[in-house]
Amino acid sequence: MKANPKMKADPKADAAAAAPAGSKKKLIIIAVAAVLLLGGGGGAAWYFMQGGDAAAGHESPKETKKKKKESGAKPEYVPVEAFTVNLQPENGEQYLQVQFTLQVDGAEQGTLIKDNMAIVRNRVLLLLSGKKASEISTVQGKQQLAAEIQAIIREPFEKEGDEQEVTDVLFTSFIIQ
Repeated sequence: MKANPKMKADPKADAAAAAPAGSKKKLIIIAVAAVLLLGGGGGAAWYFMQGGDAAAGHESPKETKKKKKESGAKPEYVPVEAFTVNLQPENGEQYLQVQFTLQVDGAEQGTLIKDNMAIVRNRVLLLLSGKKASEISTVQGKQQLAAEIQAIIREPFEKEGDEQEVTDVLFTSFIIQ
């Protein structure tokens, strides 16, 4: 058998053929590495911008309220019977007659407030009887009073218990005489 002259091994031709194959592998490896790097960077950016704080348990009060609103819990309204209290004397004897409704997050909170109405009424009575007519006769004074009522009702009913989720105090009657 004769050796085919076309099939002779040329070392230069073999090296030239091997070089493009090696550079193609390097190009593919670099491209895959770049895709992985960009994907990992994008995933990290998403984590820190979207879910990093919530996943770590560092929610702001606004995020908590937003989640409650999204959870579908309808606000519940709990009417509170009218209060009539003597105010702190300024210009003679004055009294306050006030009635309000509490807005709470959901039926469970409404039931909790109703079950502890004696504590609620006691706290509010003590707060109201320490006020002067001049402090609560303006719109700003009424808003401040509503915030104070909300704060004292939010306090846990039991030692080391959870706070009540009172979201608003809505006055239905407010008379100073």
